[in-house]
Amino acid sequence: MLSVPQSQSTRSLIFTDALMGKAVPRAPFWFMRQAGRYLPEYRRLRQEAGSFLKLCFTPELAAEVTLQPVRRFNMDAAILFSDILVIPYALGQQLDFVEGEGPQLGPLNAATFAYDEKKLSPVFETIRRVRQQLSPETALIGFAGAPWTLACYMVQGKGDGAFESVKSIAMQDADKFDAFLDLITGATILYLSAQIDAGADTVQIFDSWAGVLPEPYFSRWIILPTQKIVQALRQLHPETPIIGFPREAGALYPKYAAETGVNGLGIGWETPLERAAHDVPKNVCLQGNLDPLLLLKGGVAMIDGAKRILETARGRPFIFNLGHGVIKETPPVHVAELSDFLRNFRW
Repeated sequence: MLSVPQSQSTRSLIFTDALMGKAVPRAPFWFMRQAGRYLPEYRRLRQEAGSFLKLCFTPELAAEVTLQPVRRFNMDAAILFSDILVIPYALGQQLDFVEGEGPQLGPLNAATFAYDEKKLSPVFETIRRVRQQLSPETALIGFAGAPWTLACYMVQGKGDGAFESVKSIAMQDADKFDAFLDLITGATILYLSAQIDAGADTVQIFDSWAGVLPEPYFSRWIILPTQKIVQALRQLHPETPIIGFPREAGALYPKYAAETGVNGLGIGWETPLERAAHDVPKNVCLQGNLDPLLLLKGGVAMIDGAKRILETARGRPFIFNLGHGVIKETPPVHVAELSDFLRNFRW
């Protein structure tokens, strides 16, 4: 029988308490890409679905994938199983996932784009199903890609990790690019708000390609759109905390945290947590940042790395995570060992 969902205001969650700066007995934890290819049960469902998009847009299957790692490892949060590129799809851009090549997006014609929330109704149904089945003590994270990162894929049609052509196009006509980002920003606000309405306890904004932009464009195309999203969600859902993850932002992490207004800040593995803990405002909950390669390796190196991170974060709001996603070759037994260690570690 499905459990009756409770509103966040009637539940006490160690995860959201940490995000809001409240005292917690230990560091809550989850892992980016905790639901995915390293789990045999995921691979079976992926084969059953036949395509990645069908897996994302079939609520019964997507809910099952979301819940799989929490059942195994008892994380403090589940993260919605979906993809950041569903927003371009909802705006009207063709989206396919090609085996061995990744996402492929159709021609860009922003003048014809209009956000169609009905296209994403399966995502919201997935959230409702997960929230009904998830323990009341476990948080549910919704998410979206940040406008800059989505624009990179939408303009280029695929990912290459540098996006030099996108940067060139954007800088040649910055005002036109601003308008394009505003379109994506508006859709992102609507999408994340609907996720919260469906039952998400918090949302994370993934800016996977934030690190490719220098100042002043970082402020213009990373910070400003995120600031607009945060401010809008605060008006609509004042009790819902928001996490930002501007990957590889480096020295700009503190500026991002201070100016966007996020409650939590994801730190990539490439940035020493000591540096972030010193530079980022103390009221911001840090999240991170074990190197996924240490999880892949397991054993003493993994546990020692986790200890160093926890000791560094002592005394400030903190959520333990990886500094990027779980590597697909990672043995599940390593994830189990790290999860047990984290659940038993007391500050």
